[in-house]
Amino acid sequence: MKQQDIDDLRQLVDFLKSQQVAEFDLDRGDLKLRLKFHEPHPAPTQLSDVTRMLGAAQAAGVQVPQAAAVQTPGAAVADPEAGLHTVKSPMVGTFFSSPSPGSAAFVGAGDRVKKGQVICIVEAMKLMNEIESDQGGEIVRCLVTNGQAVEYGQPLFVIRPE
Repeated sequence: MKQQDIDDLRQLVDFLKSQQVAEFDLDRGDLKLRLKFHEPHPAPTQLSDVTRMLGAAQAAGVQVPQAAAVQTPGAAVADPEAGLHTVKSPMVGTFFSSPSPGSAAFVGAGDRVKKGQVICIVEAMKLMNEIESDQGGEIVRCLVTNGQAVEYGQPLFVIRPE
């Protein structure tokens, strides 16, 4: 790659970031380029910040509802996502939920699956790769749509183990 090409690529990336573009694909003959930008996650609010804000509100005479009471770090909180298993893509490719167009999906939310059961297909380089569940249980949700491009390690399904 020539220095001019690298400079042009840097300018393109800077422009796409400034325009807050999430994904960009370019296909020109022998040049294929795919860029994905991840949004920076805002810093989580610290418990002390919330406590300080609630205290300031009460001091100013503002009624703070009981629902806004802050739990102490030692208090147990039931996490609905606790114990769930995520099936991830073992490769880069295109996700397909059914064996052929027009046929029923392998699995859907609420279906029970067994370990080793085929749950989807990921097409990579014209090869259809059957993806098997690595955990038995109930499909809680599918995280990708039919025909969507997936990356290596990208979560595909969430399963509640049996």
